[in-house]
Amino acid sequence: MNKRDSSIVYMLLGIYALMINWHYNHNIILLILAYIFWPLYLIYALLIGDLSHGMWKEIPLSYFK
Repeated sequence: MNKRDSSIVYMLLGIYALMINWHYNHNIILLILAYIFWPLYLIYALLIGDLSHGMWKEIPLSYFK
């Protein structure tokens, strides 16, 4: 995997973390914090179970319905 491919994956994971944050919080200040610390927020969301029971795919789909 070259550098361009890894940067696209990194960007997509960041956008995914922001989508998760907005789905649960609807707060612009928390969204900005999640934008700054999105790798930590994504790990936090995985650990507390925000993405369990199929929510990992339902959250992105909810933005396109």
